[in-house]
Amino acid sequence: MLSVALRTLRARWAAFAGSFVALALGVALLTVMGQALAASQNAPARAPERFAAAPVVVKGQDTLRVATPTGERTAPLTRPRPVPTTTVAALRALGPVTEDRSFPVTAEGAPDDLVGHPWSTARFAPYRLSTGRPPEAANEVVASGDWTTIGTRLRTPDGQLRVVGTADGPVRFENALFYTDAQAARLAPVSHQLVVETTDRAAVRAIVDDDVRVLTGDDRRLADADPGRDAEALTALNALFGTAGGVTAFVSVFVVASTFAFAVDRRRREFGLLRTVGATPAQIRRTVLTEALLIGALAAATGCALGAYAAPLLAELVVDGGLAPAWYAIGGRDEGIWPYHLAFWTGLSVALGGAVAASWRAGRTAPAQALREAAVDGRALTRGRFLCGTALLLTAVATLAYALLTDPGELLHRKTYISRPMLLITAVALLSPVLVRSLVPRLPGTTGLLVRANAVTGVRRTAAMAAPVLITVALAGSLLGATATLNEARAAEVSRQTTADLVLTPTGTALKAKDVERLRQLPDTIVSAVSSTTVYTVEDGVALVKSQAKAADPALLAATVALPVTAGRLTDLDDDSIVVTEEWAHHRVGQQVRVWLGDGTPKTLRIAAVLATGTGDNGAYVTPANAGGAEVNRVDVRVRAGADKAAVAARLRAMDGVRVRVMDKAQWVRATYPETNRTTRLGVLLVLGVALLYTGISLANTLMMATADRRGDLTALRLAGATTAQILRLATTETLTVVTLGGLLGLLVTAVNLTGMTAALHLLSAPTPPVLPWPALAWTTTACALLATTTTLISTALALRPRRT
Repeated sequence: MLSVALRTLRARWAAFAGSFVALALGVALLTVMGQALAASQNAPARAPERFAAAPVVVKGQDTLRVATPTGERTAPLTRPRPVPTTTVAALRALGPVTEDRSFPVTAEGAPDDLVGHPWSTARFAPYRLSTGRPPEAANEVVASGDWTTIGTRLRTPDGQLRVVGTADGPVRFENALFYTDAQAARLAPVSHQLVVETTDRAAVRAIVDDDVRVLTGDDRRLADADPGRDAEALTALNALFGTAGGVTAFVSVFVVASTFAFAVDRRRREFGLLRTVGATPAQIRRTVLTEALLIGALAAATGCALGAYAAPLLAELVVDGGLAPAWYAIGGRDEGIWPYHLAFWTGLSVALGGAVAASWRAGRTAPAQALREAAVDGRALTRGRFLCGTALLLTAVATLAYALLTDPGELLHRKTYISRPMLLITAVALLSPVLVRSLVPRLPGTTGLLVRANAVTGVRRTAAMAAPVLITVALAGSLLGATATLNEARAAEVSRQTTADLVLTPTGTALKAKDVERLRQLPDTIVSAVSSTTVYTVEDGVALVKSQAKAADPALLAATVALPVTAGRLTDLDDDSIVVTEEWAHHRVGQQVRVWLGDGTPKTLRIAAVLATGTGDNGAYVTPANAGGAEVNRVDVRVRAGADKAAVAARLRAMDGVRVRVMDKAQWVRATYPETNRTTRLGVLLVLGVALLYTGISLANTLMMATADRRGDLTALRLAGATTAQILRLATTETLTVVTLGGLLGLLVTAVNLTGMTAALHLLSAPTPPVLPWPALAWTTTACALLATTTTLISTALALRPRRT
């Protein structure tokens, strides 16, 4: 069998080229994703930045620790606790104490990540003045970096600032403005960490209690802003590459198996001849499997080599796109060899699996029947393909129904709406030969008659050519349509829940208490101030869950919002109660729940009301007393009956010293429309890009294989008197018909997937119609049509060239 397989490969190398290319590319993609995942497992140790020259840093408690039956659970606090004043006083006896303060700064023409600090903390980085002098007045600052110069005037919500100096640090890790210590204390009254200039670290630890952390050595990096950003970046990368790897694996397996099955199925005449001369079914199967083993091993090895070359390019792409930190690289560290093993053996297994499925039918076919079926596909589906397709279709329907009945919110999660279409795509692709006869249109004229006849008589060939278009259109439509539908549902939810006439947001980070009081004095208005906070709870006795929450006066809140209350009353909310959503493990009115506030304070609160889950943005509600120190970041204003809304808005904009953006309801809905952030958008485009690139190559590959298989048909048309132009026109029409068929099947899969999501949204009290991404579907289908037409014209023209004798 080995010698027969080798001779067959040598004689029919062109027929096997398509299978080789498809498998090599699939293995290359799997290798790249595997290496990307391996490289994102561990972040490098980051050295201290802001306090690299500080001897000892004392930091208030910023971690919530909760004991559970299965061990201690931790979570970062939204509002870290300040160092107690008694502890600060005791530390001053050991040496000079410098209180650190960090706060965001918004200034016209300045970087978006601008942050303010006291000038006294600059020396601990250390920063050094490169030009100018230190700040001396409240409106003077020193700027780090080279984004500004001395004398520049900066307009901020707290007044105009003048740059009197610039400073350079050893590493550019932030864009900072350094104020005088007094002005920094006014802008950020609470200090959460400080530096103690002493060498007696044991004495410092002896003074502080368990609610304070003492940081020395490399632990001083924990006092930097967002010390866990590297770990968070790796978590995001793992999720991104895990999703991309899953999609890649699915597309690769789907396309490679389809290509191998198509290639073997086209050789039925050859198998019939072998059966005629006495070959047994087992011998034919062994021959095909040996061929697949040889092609698979060579293609998988080639794919691993291509993947090793392409992986560093992917790392550069995600770093340049802002999806990964600057230090991220593939190949710089030892990622192990498991990605190569995984990709190689997966590719080889897929090659053998695709060959087995097709060779089994060829091996068990009688010799005369095999010869008779060589040119025309008799049965559209084999029994095995029909059973597998039906089983997958029923599984897709059953799992969708189960999710809708038990947990419809699961259908809104990114992993779900990315992975669920794959099941339906596979089912439709397996059953597509049955649909060909009914979906292929009856085109006018002789060309139309031939197109339909070729498509219907070669249903398996037609299905194999339509499969790449199906997966391309279905993935693009399902992924982009899911995000668009979810965004539209969230926008509609905001519109329904906002009953205020005007919504005010601060131009800075938060509104001061005195400004809120001034707003409440405005006549003819009902003013409800809202703070964003967090509450923590333990679910099932083991999981510490963080939930977003809002704090507001319940009486004022009821006048400015229309929350989807399913049980209880919003007006029953008080300092001893909480409003939760149906997502909470405990959501019965009157039930007591143990929670921890945003600053870690433990409380037992009674459930006053329950909200519908909605799109997932309906968080908990508490009173300002349980906000954990959160500041007001939104104010809803209801204009009383008979008052002029325009006049009220004008008075709000003219209020001296209160810097807020004033928006009516329509403007607020537009401003809060949930646009996909850049990282998520690039991540989705990466997943789609990998899948679409591969399926595009597969489409061209399958078309070339199909054209080569029909060389005899093309020759017969030439002998019957058809011109080259007529044959090219016929081939192009056939190709466009197949692309249309694949596009229709992909649109069908997209519609079913989005219908399931909209059904879930209706059950979650967030009704919205499905949003089909028509531009993306049009561009994707057009790209497939252009690629397919170009490939068909080239391959057909080559097939029509006279052979050399």
